[in-house]
Amino acid sequence: MSKNKTTGCKCPCGHQKRKEGDARGCVRYRCGLTNTIQDVLRQRPGWVEVKDDGEWDFNWCDVGWLRENFDHSYMEEHVRICHFRNHYELTRKNLMVKNLKRYRKTLEREAGRLEAAKCDFFPRTFVLPSEYALFVEEFKRSPGNTWIMKPVARSQGKGIFLFRKLKDIVDWKKDGSRLEDQRDENQVESYVAQRYIENPYLISGRKFDLRVYVLVTSYVPLKAWLYRDGFARFSGTRFSLSSIDDQYVHLTNVAVQKTAPDYDPEKGCKWQLQKLRRYLTAKHGAETVETLFRDIDNIFIRSLQSVQKVFINDKHCFELYGYDILLDEDLKPWLIEVNASPSLTASSQEDYEMKYRLLEDTLNVVDMEGRLSGREKRVGGYDLMWNDGPVYREDFSLDSLGSTCFTANTHLGCVNDRKKHLGQLKAFSGQKRA
Repeated sequence: MSKNKTTGCKCPCGHQKRKEGDARGCVRYRCGLTNTIQDVLRQRPGWVEVKDDGEWDFNWCDVGWLRENFDHSYMEEHVRICHFRNHYELTRKNLMVKNLKRYRKTLEREAGRLEAAKCDFFPRTFVLPSEYALFVEEFKRSPGNTWIMKPVARSQGKGIFLFRKLKDIVDWKKDGSRLEDQRDENQVESYVAQRYIENPYLISGRKFDLRVYVLVTSYVPLKAWLYRDGFARFSGTRFSLSSIDDQYVHLTNVAVQKTAPDYDPEKGCKWQLQKLRRYLTAKHGAETVETLFRDIDNIFIRSLQSVQKVFINDKHCFELYGYDILLDEDLKPWLIEVNASPSLTASSQEDYEMKYRLLEDTLNVVDMEGRLSGREKRVGGYDLMWNDGPVYREDFSLDSLGSTCFTANTHLGCVNDRKKHLGQLKAFSGQKRA
């Protein structure tokens, strides 16, 4: 939204503003949030905050600001903003499912059923009220199964409930139908009805899901980075299908769990992904866990490809997604949802430090300072997993038949020696780290 020409403009910090192609300079930023990202931006060398209507080079905004301002903003070449215009195609629950279903059908038509089967990572899902009749047919085909209802545009576990009988949603259906008859779509809150994963993988009898971070810097061509760190979020109560009304059993959202009477803020309800990967490897073996994490990688790539053709690509935009993945007892990963604004508020000191590293490396990849060559496969804790095609590790090997074995350039839940790596990158050598 910077309206000034880049030549000759002075920043508040006294540095001359970066011209296109300059390696360093002052970066004027705007931030609409007051959590960890604000700390990262304030401590970044050469970055200066602007308030209100001040002109900016970088904007970490919420989706509400984007919706109101993006179409009216002129952005110069170097300007960056933290959301794509129609981010909701992947992050609204109903649109995510619609795009995944369409993508799966396209794959089946063009590449066959075997290829389409690689998209079987989301539970059977219907959008209500529009697909209510289809949902009832499916519901009657599998009596006794548990379903979960989720409002398509809410987060932090708000409005979610489980049910096994159609009468449990009769009141909801009546309200939805009445509003639909009014022909005012703004008054209708859509839900998704989804087959509940009744056999989740349990640790100490408790359900958990994974929060994983994926950074997309372009959709055309698709360029996506996977962060090595993340966490598993545990429910505080032992899992049981006999108590489907107990949100502390079935919802792993921290916003829900921290309201439990016995919640311990010091202990929290999270494991770092490195700890989870070590646990699973000790219990199931390295080969099984490698397969699991390859299947998780597949979810990231397929879901991004499912929206690639409908996204409004813009060179000014990037997006940090928070993926929620659930494992079942057979170690099959399921995509639960994708968040366009993953929580950056820390629930503990360890959580704060992890999110600080994540955000600092996000800025390193976005590279407002112009320090990177564009050929990097790794920047700090981020590994480039897709660059208009799969990205492979440097250390590929030969198999027993003499053929080259390519391994995906992903290291989710592995050691994150980001400081060492940043020190080895010429672009970052000599930079004082916060």
